[in-house]
Amino acid sequence: MTDSPTGPATGPRVALITGATSGIGRACALRLAAEGFTVVVGGRDATRADAVVAEITAAGGSATTALGDVADPTYGDEAVGSAIRAHGRLDVLVNAAGVITRANAEDTTDEEWHRVMSTNVDGLFRCTRAALPALRAVGGGAVVNISSTNGLVGGPGLAAYCASKGAVTNLTRAMALDHAHEGIRINAVCPGAVDTNMLYSERNDSREEVHAMNIGGIPEGRLPAGDEVAHVVAFLADERSRHVNGANISVDGGYTAA
Repeated sequence: MTDSPTGPATGPRVALITGATSGIGRACALRLAAEGFTVVVGGRDATRADAVVAEITAAGGSATTALGDVADPTYGDEAVGSAIRAHGRLDVLVNAAGVITRANAEDTTDEEWHRVMSTNVDGLFRCTRAALPALRAVGGGAVVNISSTNGLVGGPGLAAYCASKGAVTNLTRAMALDHAHEGIRINAVCPGAVDTNMLYSERNDSREEVHAMNIGGIPEGRLPAGDEVAHVVAFLADERSRHVNGANISVDGGYTAA
């Protein structure tokens, strides 16, 4: 069981972000801190987590860490508990931790399948489940899941990843329906190709070749930076989007419009 806030919530809003040591998760941590949130940086690597905290505090923000692996069944409870012990409340959870395996179904091993599912689906589910009592205690809050355009449309050579993000997309809808009456909003952001290290991982092609290959499929003709996704996450985390619930918002330069 996670700790729960006691008494009325006061002070700055608090956001726990998993996978916040790199890529989109790191961009979300920096963006939410810039918008006034106290940020809890979730991640497996203490050195990288501390570097994100240092960057936030150097810019005048506030941040702590919640180290661990979202694939660990205990991580969700521990991370939420850490946020509440440190800051007394939790207002936002951003589920940004994710991994990818590039293989079709026939070439995907059981180990690869379970690695993707345990992080992208199981970890997200457990972290959200752990956060719900804390969000309820502050009168409602927001969960923002990082899904993918591969949670909306298929992609070749990404069997496990597509399955995991499809699960995130529909789990987002289901949880939003379950908790809307409590003032808890649950949405997903579905990025297409983004210029982060994940885009180039587990490939034989050069970065230049991967970059050109992905730009060719985007009507806008460019790759976004992680911060462009983070701006959408910040909108969904804030009261500006208080009537947006159960949505899966594409950030893909027009890719899924076709």
